[in-house]
Amino acid sequence: MRVFARFLNSLARDMTKFYYSKLNKPFKVDNKLRGKGYDPVTSADRAFEKFIRSKIHKKFPMHTIIGEEFGSKKTKSDFSWVIDPIDGTRSFVIGNPTWSNLISLNYKGEPQCGLANFPMLKKYYFNTSKKNAYVVSNGKKRKILVNKKATFKNVKVSAAFHGWLPLQKQKKIPKILKLMQFPCSDALSYAHLCEGKIDVVIQCQNKIWDIHALIPIISAAGGTVTNWKNQDATRGGNILVSANRSIHKKMLKLLKPVL
Repeated sequence: MRVFARFLNSLARDMTKFYYSKLNKPFKVDNKLRGKGYDPVTSADRAFEKFIRSKIHKKFPMHTIIGEEFGSKKTKSDFSWVIDPIDGTRSFVIGNPTWSNLISLNYKGEPQCGLANFPMLKKYYFNTSKKNAYVVSNGKKRKILVNKKATFKNVKVSAAFHGWLPLQKQKKIPKILKLMQFPCSDALSYAHLCEGKIDVVIQCQNKIWDIHALIPIISAAGGTVTNWKNQDATRGGNILVSANRSIHKKMLKLLKPVL
């Protein structure tokens, strides 16, 4: 575990340097859905993924690599890396600094070590074990924990349906809508929960590369993460993250009408 955590720690710095030296310039945007919706991908997404893949391959040549833009390079190893080169591409396109690089090291499909790197915010989040998660901001490392005092009565909820949950369904969960008082900003919302700044994050339709890197960080910071049906979050889908199990239980109940 320590070897992987050290690698992710140095990779965060390498990716931020790479962004400022090579990618902080005009870029090309394509729409993956071509008229059937909007799912942007940029030349920077692809460049980042190539860079990350080369770093992983150099250090761990026998490991499997799965990336959003270039698919899977399979090996016989039980270790695999899951990459989202730019999580929050829409934010990236409009210059919102909340986009990140997400990288997860999995063993037999289970996320063990995660990194969420925010180049424009000059900070990154990672875990070194199942019990320890950290944020490194402007070169200073600090241990992070969820808000231990969070209760349902004073809960801070950050949520976004990204156009996926139709209005008719949203009307079935008025209590959730009322609780949604804090903005949802890509993977940064999950990171803020790990720091104790918010207590619940609700998101729709996360792919494996959107959530794998965050699962071990959330767990190490003391949080609870599942899908809306209280199942394992490693498959992605609609994700619920809470500061503790008591809040999690209540939120699951409120989400039931839209399952």
